[in-house]
Amino acid sequence: MPATTIPPFPDNVPIQELVIIDYSLIRQGDENEIASLWKAATVRGFWYLKNHGVEGLFEPMFDMGRETMSLPFEEKMKYWQGNQGASFGYKAAGATTVDLDGSKDNAEFINISKDDALAYPQVAHVAYPSSVNARMESTIRPFVEACMEINSTMLEVFNARLGLPEGALAQHHPREQYSVSEARCIRVPPSPGSTKIAVGAHTDFGSLSFLANRLGGLQVMLPGETEWKYVKPLPGHVICNVGDALNIFSGGILKSSIHRVLPPPLAQSHYERWSLVYFTRPGDSVALRALVDQSSTISEAVAKDTDRDYDPGVTAAQWFARRQSKWRGNNQKGSMEDYLASRGTEHNRAVV
Repeated sequence: MPATTIPPFPDNVPIQELVIIDYSLIRQGDENEIASLWKAATVRGFWYLKNHGVEGLFEPMFDMGRETMSLPFEEKMKYWQGNQGASFGYKAAGATTVDLDGSKDNAEFINISKDDALAYPQVAHVAYPSSVNARMESTIRPFVEACMEINSTMLEVFNARLGLPEGALAQHHPREQYSVSEARCIRVPPSPGSTKIAVGAHTDFGSLSFLANRLGGLQVMLPGETEWKYVKPLPGHVICNVGDALNIFSGGILKSSIHRVLPPPLAQSHYERWSLVYFTRPGDSVALRALVDQSSTISEAVAKDTDRDYDPGVTAAQWFARRQSKWRGNNQKGSMEDYLASRGTEHNRAVV
């Protein structure tokens, strides 16, 4: 981020306490740290991650985002994602709804496909603005590669704890298969004194998310809780969370918790909020269903949870396209069903 002194995160707002996981210890196979990661993922679905080694790539990625968002609107819209379920490219502010009243979001962002980053200069899916292409090899691909390695390591931990055959989760996230895995750089404009929701309450579409931000705004509502609480940014740490796909694969053992984005709290609301995310999602053709045939642990969990359907009968790509298209305000017809179909919260209608 630019050399700007921002106010500290306030100490008089509700803050969600999350466990801090040391990635260097996870890589070393430290059993205590692995146990802490497992508990975080199965109880809360969110955790901090330190010693991840990616921080040096954040500033170049934010530079790419600032250069892209500074382009004329007409130029950015040449790379518009559209409303039919695609994700790669530019998303303009106001394209999605954030509540049942149809209020519009105020976040704009650029999404860059994992496949396009790895294939560059070949095009796997879509073309990108020149500001993206100029940094594809020097910045974006290294960022994608680093995030893929970190998330793959955590998937290995979950694979073992779920009692799955070695490499089972990796086979659902193959590097060589096209997927909707992507890097995203997000800009939310200053909103002094506003409580306008920037991104509505939802659970993530995929398996694991890796988030870097330096201003507050992210709020989570963890399982069993009824109050929104801020996740305080910590220097040198990223925020990780489980998404719907991993929740389904695990038969609900790994928690995909509900979250949303508001303007930064109090004095921080006078500043632009920039954030950076990498989303790990399953291969496009992977069937989205609980892996009951590969793990007795998962089979037992599904048998006990009679309220959930852990085999929605779709592939990962179909699941994503449904939710992504329903997310668009243009595609919602004003019904609760349409709105909830975009949230991933179909099983928790108390939170909309």
